[in-house]
Amino acid sequence: MTLDDILAGLFPNGRKIKTTGAMIAGEATLPDGGPIHVLGITQGQPLGVDEAIVLAGRLVEIVQTKDRAPILFLVDSASQRMSKRDELLGLSEYLSHLAKALLLAEAEGHRTVGLLYGGSAAGAFIATALATGTLVALPGAHPAVMDLPSMARVTKLPIDVLKAKAEATPVFAPGLDNMVQTGGIHAVWDEHAPLAPQLAAVLQRPHGQDDRGQIGAQRGGRRKAAELAERVVVSATSHQGAPNG
Repeated sequence: MTLDDILAGLFPNGRKIKTTGAMIAGEATLPDGGPIHVLGITQGQPLGVDEAIVLAGRLVEIVQTKDRAPILFLVDSASQRMSKRDELLGLSEYLSHLAKALLLAEAEGHRTVGLLYGGSAAGAFIATALATGTLVALPGAHPAVMDLPSMARVTKLPIDVLKAKAEATPVFAPGLDNMVQTGGIHAVWDEHAPLAPQLAAVLQRPHGQDDRGQIGAQRGGRRKAAELAERVVVSATSHQGAPNG
């Protein structure tokens, strides 16, 4: 599906969305008449400092409206832009700022939904798609936190070893099916069905509930994450107020 097809299917009641380079931003009307903010990174372009600061600024502006309308963040990107200029300007800090802006929006009452309809990888994927409250995807999307050749360079493990681990453990493997199995992607939408009702269903999910660990355990992709996170919370809360020493 093209971006125009996706937007038309999501917002049959109208939209005002502007494309600037590889970024989009604007507003649309949901089937129930309510507003929704739309922004994202598109056209398979890398996410650099310029795009990250503009998108984060737009999110801050949305939060300042205090309208608490949901936010749809569309994602079709390469990885982060690994140019010398971007690195010298502090790319990691810009990506972190963008992720924090999405988390701020969620905390301030905006439902944040990521829609991955193309590619995304590495820091760009973490700072956009994975930073939203709920991430969904369309068939054909191809996410990767880190591809196997890059993983081999970092871990110093042979690529054949990593391929074997990827076949047995979804957390090692790039790709849509593996990301769904780990719980990182809540659902893959049906591209042959109307998109607007599928978005409406996501917006009905409980606000502020991060259940990706539980979903990953249920699907067998992350068997221990939810359990360990709960143990950390219990340990931290049980020590609150305890006397020093």
